[in-house]
Amino acid sequence: MHDAQVAKEGLRPGSDRGVGSDGMTSVDEPVDVIRTERIDLHMVRPNEYALLAVDRAAPGLWVDRGFSNPLRHLVDDPGPLPHRIPRIEANPEAAAYLLRLAVLRSEGIVIGSAGFHDLPDEQGMIEVGLRVEPAYRGRGLATEMLLGMWDWVVSRSDVRILRYTVSPGNLASQAIIAKFGFRHVGQQIDHEDGPEDIFEMDVVAYRRLRGS
Repeated sequence: MHDAQVAKEGLRPGSDRGVGSDGMTSVDEPVDVIRTERIDLHMVRPNEYALLAVDRAAPGLWVDRGFSNPLRHLVDDPGPLPHRIPRIEANPEAAAYLLRLAVLRSEGIVIGSAGFHDLPDEQGMIEVGLRVEPAYRGRGLATEMLLGMWDWVVSRSDVRILRYTVSPGNLASQAIIAKFGFRHVGQQIDHEDGPEDIFEMDVVAYRRLRGS
């Protein structure tokens, strides 16, 4: 998770309905909004990636979504967009997984984002990343975003392993992963962020942890 400082019922892309983080139902169809206690995790849609590729502050962005972006999340710092945009151009159906804007429901503003680096690999492993804007850190929102993303994706039939990577010096993120009992399986060198600890948990153990 190198950038983290930190209701499926026949849903289709573009639906305004979502899945709550306490409902583990099949999600082999895309879900537009994942709802947690305080946050709505809005899928960035393929047409919005096209706008972001041209102008990350484009006036047409988010106007029909019911939220705003006064903190300029992903505007001044593009975060994962340089990696996500070409993947969506190649495979628009991956949009539900690669990037979601975290909207604080009580304020209607974007306070961060979360997404999986890619679709599950051949072992069924999927890795999450997220970022919370500095003014909203320390409120448990990163943990809530993680649980929302994980609760949603573990219902997918081809996901078997959850992965979380974090810099050894990122104490906030290390503290988050320590809460859940993920197993430390090694270390990798990220070409942008340097050494990262790798933590994993299989889906069966995660469901047991969540009482599902």
